[in-house]
Amino acid sequence: MKFKIVGDSCTDLLPEDLQKPYFESVPLTIDIGGHEVVDDETFEQLDFLKRVDRYEKCPKSACPSPETYMQHFADADEVYVITLSAKLSGSYNSAQLAKKLYEQEHPEVSVHIFDSKSAAAGQYLLAKKLEQYALSGKSFDEIVELGSAFRDEMNTLFVLESLDTLRKNGRLTGVKAVVAAALNIKPYMCGEDGVIAQLGQARGMKKAMHKMIDHIGLLGSDFSAKTAVVSHCNCEGRAVQVKQEMMERYHFKEILVLPTRGISSLYANDGGIIIAF
Repeated sequence: MKFKIVGDSCTDLLPEDLQKPYFESVPLTIDIGGHEVVDDETFEQLDFLKRVDRYEKCPKSACPSPETYMQHFADADEVYVITLSAKLSGSYNSAQLAKKLYEQEHPEVSVHIFDSKSAAAGQYLLAKKLEQYALSGKSFDEIVELGSAFRDEMNTLFVLESLDTLRKNGRLTGVKAVVAAALNIKPYMCGEDGVIAQLGQARGMKKAMHKMIDHIGLLGSDFSAKTAVVSHCNCEGRAVQVKQEMMERYHFKEILVLPTRGISSLYANDGGIIIAF
């Protein structure tokens, strides 16, 4: 059976992933004061970050239309779609409508929409797991069941230089603590069933990242069979440090370091780190 793994562009698929015939990326768009940025292969991170920094208001993101999603379903017998958390974006609802319309027109095609309950690193990790299942020859129903179970067990943690974009766009409804920016207080956060929650805070990024890595130890004791993903927004050196500490302390099977694309860069802001495992 011919399959496709379709991620909205917050999945942060790498160019080498998109060279494979079964990976597709559906772009979200970002409006920066009338300047539209399409989160596809034309995205230029440094130019984007400069525009965001100069813009006095808050950029706005828009999810793909159902029609855009459906264009990426073509020529496959089985389609697995990965979206941003449904509690953070309309991407999931748009993909669900696309599934309904597409299956009406193509009843022979099976489509499943995975609400990642995460973003960025978490979406990428789920995409690679679905790839593993599909290439091993598992059935559509098996992949849906295994992928859903993997998603539900996955953890997403992050530390950002700034929470302004998340706050201004209403993505911090679950966060009650006041962060004292003037004192360089950085919260370390997590995803809880698709909603952002604060775990704690520290003074400065270095200490906040260390506390985030400490928290991994509260989530398990044996990571030797697990792959982790560290996504970074324009701070590869910082991401490599996080990877090294995670590997030294918890002995993951593998840790991938990835750059953020457009939507992930918008919300992570310059210097942000996101991990998933």
